[in-house]
Amino acid sequence: MSVTNFFANAARRLDLMVPGYFPEAKHNHYKDFSWPQTLTFRQLHSMYRRNGLASAGVNKTILKTWQDTPEIWETAKAKESPLEKDIRQRFEDLMIWQALAEADRRAMVGGYAGVILRFRDDKRFDQPVDSVRGGLDGLAEVIPAWGGQGAQLEVAEWVTDERSEDYGKPKMFRFNEAAVGKGQNKVRQFMVHPDRVLIWSKDGTIHCESDLEPGYNDLLDAEKVKGAGGEGFYKSARGNPVLEADKEMKWADMAKAMGVPVGELADKMNEQVEDFQKGFDKLLMVQGMQAKTLPVTLPTGDTYFNAAVNSFAASLLIPVKILLGSQTGERASTEDATEWNLVNNARRVNFAKPRIRALLNRLERVEIIPERDWAINWADLTDASKDKKIERAGKMADINKQQQDEPVWRAAEIRAAAGDEGVPPNALSDDGDDL
Repeated sequence: MSVTNFFANAARRLDLMVPGYFPEAKHNHYKDFSWPQTLTFRQLHSMYRRNGLASAGVNKTILKTWQDTPEIWETAKAKESPLEKDIRQRFEDLMIWQALAEADRRAMVGGYAGVILRFRDDKRFDQPVDSVRGGLDGLAEVIPAWGGQGAQLEVAEWVTDERSEDYGKPKMFRFNEAAVGKGQNKVRQFMVHPDRVLIWSKDGTIHCESDLEPGYNDLLDAEKVKGAGGEGFYKSARGNPVLEADKEMKWADMAKAMGVPVGELADKMNEQVEDFQKGFDKLLMVQGMQAKTLPVTLPTGDTYFNAAVNSFAASLLIPVKILLGSQTGERASTEDATEWNLVNNARRVNFAKPRIRALLNRLERVEIIPERDWAINWADLTDASKDKKIERAGKMADINKQQQDEPVWRAAEIRAAAGDEGVPPNALSDDGDDL
């Protein structure tokens, strides 16, 4: 055995012992399966706009999270105070909750979004904000903006002074007024000071990842299966004809009938076939040839498509039946709805509420609202429905009746179980007089 063969056999044995180690082994799945190594904002935004699964995953999450709006409380008293009423009306006039929901949606796609605060302080956008006169009227507009490289809002300059408290934070933003994805050539740009920008993201920074990124490969796989199926059905229906000629075919006679030289006969036939496929009322001259179609066998892609859809749904923590809108059983749909409520209630508590509090702190700092220990009251999505609460209260009342000596629950506890936490009604006689 030669030295060359000895080392070749040794390398082959090592390759079998340690598969996937050597460079020629197939181990780069991103390259093998045509997945992008890195994702840009343009790719994520395009996927959201053009893919139904991506759009449904984002929009259903936002619609559920913001199905009702929070309330800003100054005190824990049930009656609305004059300041709480003014804040509620001003937020409704400026559609602030809708703007924050839109920022939440854009942050899910791009990783972060910007909420630009336009104050009536007679200053340019690139200037800092000290204080704003006029109270709530000093806030003129709230503008949601796409965030990310190549989006509407980008970081133009960073704080690089290590002695500064804001070290590593944006020093200035650049805002592009043009809508994302519209392909406008002339875009007006201007600088915006961080005092006028609220970053909407999971942690309040611009370093968060898109919610579509974990399931991006699954979306591509689903598109491949769906696109291949559509192309296969199209080709099968289109039925490209295959012309079969007899070996004794007289090409000169056929060329003469078509009015072309023999050398241009193939091109003429291609033109005729192409014209024939443009409509159902076209004529195909075969001149003794046979026109056949190639059969296309389409495999069943449900298994592969469903696997990609399930994986994408898992990346967003959304039940598949909720994502696709198919409910196949009361028990399954109830469990899915309960899980979905838990997911979005967690988004409210851990993500949306801290960003709303950051907005209130910003408004306090510029004296739009006074400093208070503001409470953000938002309905709990995991609470039972009104019917369930009444059913629960009815069972409690029935148990009380069965207890001869002492009731298990007091009347106030039963009212609370029914969702009525107000003051119990006074005992009245039949004619309306107090007893």
